[in-house]
This record gives sequence, structure tokens and C-alpha cells, in this order.
Amino acid sequence: MLKKLLIVAGLVGATALVVKKVKASSDERALWHEATTAPDLR
Repeated sequence: MLKKLLIVAGLVGATALVVKKVKASSDERALWHEATTAPDLR
């Protein structure tokens, strides 16, 4: 039982790290896109 709980906790932790990395990458890509596109001066 304890072994299963540790495995589940490890998977949840790994998933949280992956989600955090993907979100950070997406946020950085959006920031670069905003910084490098021409301003809309209409």
C-alpha cells in the first residue's frame, strides 16, 4: 500500500513539474512574440 502511494505521489510531482515547465515556456514565447511584433498604431 505504501509503495503504491509513493508511486502515485512521484507521478503527481513529475506531472506538476512538466506542467510548470510547459506553462513557463508558453509564457516566455508569448512575451517574445509581443516584444518582437510591430505595434498596432491605428
